[in-house]
Amino acid sequence: MRAVRRVTVALAAAGAGVLGLTAASAAPTRPAATPVCSVSRLTVWIGLPGSGAAGSVTYPLELSNTSHRACHLFGYPWVGAIGSGGHRLGSPAGRDTTRPPRLVLLRRGATAHVVLTITDAGNFPAHACRIRTAAGLRVSPPGTHRAAFVPLAFAACSRRGPVYLHVRAVRAGVGIPGVTP
Repeated sequence: MRAVRRVTVALAAAGAGVLGLTAASAAPTRPAATPVCSVSRLTVWIGLPGSGAAGSVTYPLELSNTSHRACHLFGYPWVGAIGSGGHRLGSPAGRDTTRPPRLVLLRRGATAHVVLTITDAGNFPAHACRIRTAAGLRVSPPGTHRAAFVPLAFAACSRRGPVYLHVRAVRAGVGIPGVTP
């Protein structure tokens, strides 16, 4: 009977160990001693416009590591339209969750990107949207609170409610117009 208990305990411990390794490998981890990529480490810029679907345009929003150390990104940036007076226009970007987030290690000089979709503000009812021209975007990298300003003129909703901006999770490499990784 003791032998059966010992075997049962050993099998349970081995199974728990395997499950623990599986869970640990599936969970996102940050590389040892690699800080989050803050605005002070990055240059944020808009790549060439990509494909335009019915009533929207897609851009690669590029995040280049201009610091002397590697850093990492994971998740979705905060993105909002900014008017000429520096005030926020409408609702912030919604998350396009069709692809799960991945940990991106940005070595010195490397670039990551986010697919940004801007829906034509004319697609929303005039009373719900109140169209204004945006002067650009305010972008906070994932896991940070400080933001960079990226110039880009486009028609934006000035009222909260309609979500006309959408972002995907950060991906490694420079975004290519028309290609949605």
